Parts: sequence; C-alpha cells; structure tokens
Amino acid sequence: MLRLEGVTVGYGESPVLTGVDLMVGSGQVVCLMGRNGAGKTTLLKTVMGVLRPWAGRIWLEGVEVTAWPPPARARAGIGYVPQGRGIFPYLTVHENLLLGLEAASHREPAAVAEMYALFPALAAHRERLAGRLSGGQQQQLALARALVRRPRLLLLDEPTEGIQPSIVAEIRDLLLALRARRAVTVLLVEQFLDFARAVADAYYILHQGRVVAHGPIAALTEAVVHAHLAV
Repeated sequence: MLRLEGVTVGYGESPVLTGVDLMVGSGQVVCLMGRNGAGKTTLLKTVMGVLRPWAGRIWLEGVEVTAWPPPARARAGIGYVPQGRGIFPYLTVHENLLLGLEAASHREPAAVAEMYALFPALAAHRERLAGRLSGGQQQQLALARALVRRPRLLLLDEPTEGIQPSIVAEIRDLLLALRARRAVTVLLVEQFLDFARAVADAYYILHQGRVVAHGPIAALTEAVVHAHLAV
C-alpha cells in the first residue's frame, strides 16, 4: 500500500529524516514510535505531501506520488488526522463532516450517516459547534471527518493524546474493527505501548530521524523498548 525508500526531508537546511525506508502493507495498522523530536510527525507530513522530500521516493499502491501535492494525495485516497485534530471550531459537527467529503473523488452522502453510526456521540451533537465539543469528541470528529470519504490510507498522529480513557477505548475498538475488516490501511503515530500493542500489526521506531528498529508488533519486546524508547 505505502512504501518509502531513502526519504530525507527537513526544514530550512536542517534535516529531520535521513534515508528512511518504510513499508505498510494493505489493510495493516503500522505504529510509528520514537522519542519526542524523532521525526514522527515530519514523516506523516511527508507522506501527506505537506513536506517535499529532499531525496528518496514515495509510492502509494505501486504509483509514485513523491511530487504530488496534498490535494492530489487526498483524492488518491490518503486521509490525515494531524496532532491537535485540525477541526473547524466555528462550524457544526455536521458541517465539518460535509467538508470532509469535499476531498472525496466520489462523494457519497450515505457516508455521513455511517459516521454517525460509528460515533453516536457525534450524532447527538450534530448541530453543535465543533469548538464546543469535549476534547474526546473533537478527536472523534477529526477521525470521522477523515473516514467519511473512505480513504484507502489513514494517517493518525497521536490520536489518544490528552483523551479520556473511555474515548481511548472507543478509538482502540474502532481501529481493531477496521483492521479486522481490512477496511483501511493505517499508519499511526502512538506513544502508549499498550495501545500500540493492542491495535498494530507492525511497528517502526525512529531515533534522530532514522529507522532504528522495526518488525511485527510481537517483536516489540521490553528489550527493544528499553533500547530505543525508554527515557
């Protein structure tokens, strides 16, 4: 589904990622991990096209998309939920979902009803301004707005950060359901080990912009955690 080969990218003249190789198979949930400043968010922005690689190549389902701008990648089936959610606070829940359909190549109004079925809390507040939702509800809205156009690849940047445990459990269950149905491929940035182990098929660990460990999630042992993630 997604392949990065030798990707180097940064800001100004300072590299953040150097020679990154990464593979996400169709239908997989892959967790991207690393200490703060390792380059995780930069990698997601590069996959989305917000940042252009200095070197290396990116493929989506066998098609090279390295030079594609973000709107083209969105139309090709990439959904992105950034850290901080990125919802429109002065629009209603329903209006946010309708905006999510704008990037869809084939708009299906039934998809909005599907999101309300997936996220009942949003259905109950469909006419409420998004900025007046709780933090957990705002995260659900960000997920729903990305999923409403039925992406083939979903990029999630720390979806559990600052969220109450009950909503974290709902997000976990959603990702498990998506993985079971192979409905969408997910590249997930996540810091919580228990969450990552519960939902992911595989993991990659970044350190100072380089991949230092990767493998099936069962291989994310305490020794690996101590070597690359322990503070």
